[in-house]
This record gives sequence, C-alpha cells and structure tokens, in this order.
Amino acid sequence: MTVGGDPPSGTIRDWVERYAHQTPDKVSHLFADGSPDLTWSGLLQGAEAVAGSLTAAGATRGESVVTFLHNGRAAILVLFGLFLGGFRATPLNLAAGADAHRHTLRHSGARIAIVDHETRPYFDEADADGFTVIDADELAGAPLPCQEPFSADDEALLMYTSGTTGRPKGVLHSHRSLLAGGWTTACAHQLGPDDRGLCVLPHYHINGLCVTLMGPLVSGGSVIVCRRFSVSRFWDDCHMYGATWFSCVPTIVSRLLHHDSEPNGEVLRRLRFARSASSALPPDVHRAFEKRFAIVLIETMGLTETAAQILANPLPPGKRKVGSSGKAIGNEAAIIDGAGHVLGPGQTGEIAVKGPNVMLGYLNDGDATRDTFTKDGWLKTGDIGSMDNDGYVHVTGRLKELIIKGGENIAPREVDDALHAHPDVIEAAAFARHCPDYGQRVEAAVCLAKDATVTPDELIAHCRARLGAFRAPDRIHVLADLPRGPSGKVQRIRLAGML
Repeated sequence: MTVGGDPPSGTIRDWVERYAHQTPDKVSHLFADGSPDLTWSGLLQGAEAVAGSLTAAGATRGESVVTFLHNGRAAILVLFGLFLGGFRATPLNLAAGADAHRHTLRHSGARIAIVDHETRPYFDEADADGFTVIDADELAGAPLPCQEPFSADDEALLMYTSGTTGRPKGVLHSHRSLLAGGWTTACAHQLGPDDRGLCVLPHYHINGLCVTLMGPLVSGGSVIVCRRFSVSRFWDDCHMYGATWFSCVPTIVSRLLHHDSEPNGEVLRRLRFARSASSALPPDVHRAFEKRFAIVLIETMGLTETAAQILANPLPPGKRKVGSSGKAIGNEAAIIDGAGHVLGPGQTGEIAVKGPNVMLGYLNDGDATRDTFTKDGWLKTGDIGSMDNDGYVHVTGRLKELIIKGGENIAPREVDDALHAHPDVIEAAAFARHCPDYGQRVEAAVCLAKDATVTPDELIAHCRARLGAFRAPDRIHVLADLPRGPSGKVQRIRLAGML
C-alpha cells in the first residue's frame, strides 16, 4: 500500500515508535560501508540511548545541538536521537568551510557539538569557544528518561541555507513540516513499505534528509545509506542492497551518463524510478539518461525552506514533461508577480508555494521571514518560471542570476541547456559579465568529458546555431570543476569574479 490521504500527524518519535511496535524486526536502514543494519526496534533503542546521553550531558528540550558527521550509522542514530529527544537537530554542512561554521555555531545558539574522530577537525577549525564536544561513538548511554511530551508543531530541525548571496540563513522546521516533506515525496513517487531508497546525498542537505530519510519513514520503507556518491560504486550498491529508487542531483545524472559502468539486469528490473532535484535538469541529459539506462527519471524541485519537494512529475503512466520540474503534489504552487499577485498560465514570474511542508521561519531573522512570504501566505522561492495549462512548472533560473543584455532578459538555463546538448559537455553554467555596450554580456563555464575534442569556439558556434548570436555566450571557459556552494549547487555568481 502506498502513501496518500492527508499529511501525517504526530511527531517523528511517534512514527518511529509505531514501526518499532508493529514491525520491530524489519530493517529500516542499511549501510553501504558494511556497518550493521538497523531495524525499527534497533533504531528506537539506539536513538533513545543517544537522547538519554544528551540529557545527561545537560542538553535541554528544544535547544539546538549541532552535528559534524558524514552519512553513516552513527549519523542516523544521532539524528533520530535528537528528533526523539525533542532537541533541535542542527546538522552542519561539512563542505561549508570554517567561516560558515563559525557563523552558524554562533548563530544557532547551540552549546553542544557532536563529532567523531574524522570530523573533529571541522569543529576545531571553526575556533568556537564554550562548547561541550561529544564523540558520536560514545552516545550509547541510558534510554531517554520520562519527560514532558512535545508536539508536532515544536521545532525539530535548524538547517542552514547555502548562503550564495550572503550569510547562510537558519531555516526552522517542525516535526509536522519535516514529516510533510517526506509525505509529499512518498505521495508523488507512490512509495510503499517494500520500497528501498539509495541515499547518496548528505543528511545535512534537505534533499538527503527529507526525501531519502523522511520519505521512507512516512511510507515504512527502508534506506541504503551511502557515505557519499561514488560513480564507480553506484550501480554495485544498487545491486548489492536492493534499491528500488534513488534521489540525486543533475551533476550525478551527468556523471553516471559519462561513466562506463552499467547497471545489470537485476538492478534494472528492481529499480522503479530515479529522481533528480536541487537544480533544473537539462532536457538533453534527461533523454540521454533514460535512453542509455532504460530507467524512468523523474524531475522534481524543492528547497530547504519547504522540507524539500514542492514539484514533481508523476510516475508513468502519468504524464511527464521533460524540461519541467513537474506540478505541485501535496502542496500548492503558483507563479506570482512582484506585487504578490498570482499570474495566469504561460506568464513568467516568481515561483511560490503554500503547504504543510513550509518552514516555520528563519531563526532570529524576522525581517527575512516576512520578506519571504507574501501577504496571502505564499512562500517566495526566488526562482523564475512559468506554469502551463496543465499545472506543470517550467523553471528558467534564479531572480538574482538573470542576465540582462541590452535590456533583454536572458535566462541562464536556456544557455546551459544549449551547451548540454553537445555530447562533450558534462556540466555548464552561464553567467553575466559586465559589458560597457550592453550592460551585461553572456559568458559560460563548462566541464568536458575526458576524451572531449571540442573547442570553446566550436561550443560558441553550437550555441549560436541554437540560440542566435545575441543570446549565445561571447566567451566560454573550460574548467576542471564548477564552483559549488555547501549544498553542491553550482554558484554562478562566483564565476564572473574568478574568471
């Protein structure tokens, strides 16, 4: 039976306890590093031990507890221990760097940090004072003592945005909104208790946490937890641990497409679908992936502020539209103008969302919270797009990344898509460069396949044939890798300053 109906009620603790009592010996989490599996009863017992140890160490209900942990068994037990104990889980992005860590440690108001022997240096580099530092491997104390219950509306997660245009903002989610984030995923992809997701995205990213951890929690399925994405091990992990679906980002789709490893027949028979999120999936990459691997690839869209998914294409036999991030499932989506008015089909504006998965707000930033919502309660995503007559949203870029050349708006995605249509291009990112004649001109950075022979001038000619000379890049830079933020997204706004 798959998930449907109304958004889930209760707390994350309620859901873990339910499975621990109903199916105690069923596996909830498997680990690609060879660590022992967790059953639902084992997850409950281990998480309660973590919560009890934190209480003994002086943690109080509702306060932030920061974690510096890679994906793995310890991270799952710590994360659920924080949820079950009524603490505010604050997983910090290990890729964010010392300056960002220093800011988030101070901003979160936390007093306790959980590390392990490998990640302790990340905390030490932040040079934070006044913290109680606990080794994750030592959190195996007494079960959680009896305390006052907490509610679905209590804060459960503090997750920081990537901070591409300034200081990272702390996004607050309740138990209710996190479960709703898992529910929108489970509804869109018809997840059931027999499904097993492959988690290659970090749990300190909203996609990894809400899609691949909360989705199976709501549906009663299981999760294969990988430390990180490995292009050489990916299909082997799908085979060895029995994945029926996986969630990834366009970069991973492209890396798999340009690698020589192949899924075997058993993997292809078992996998029901793959999903792509985090940024727009180029249509040519989408089609090439499905043609090569014969795996249904579902394009979606989500944000930290919405506990991940807000849009998704339906599974077959539902109608999928290549080039669209899909339609709202479990929440509402609209295109709005600068005044917050809802626009009609085909009109371009800012993508906005309402629903049970929307954040409580930004920590200690009432102005930013107010600015993010319209007077009618729509959360503004900062993404530009349009909605067609069927309710499918077509994303064209970010408001802050729009290229304005000679007064004409050029969406970076249309240039990206043109470049991705060339078989030698693995990744591409168009960006604006100041120009005295037009105000801004179009440039782009690309990563090429290892055996690529195409030149930048040939790529420019390729774009001109598709876009016309005015919208095509004036210059193309070939890089070994594109600059990324802590969430793994390409940071276009950094390109002009570094090239």
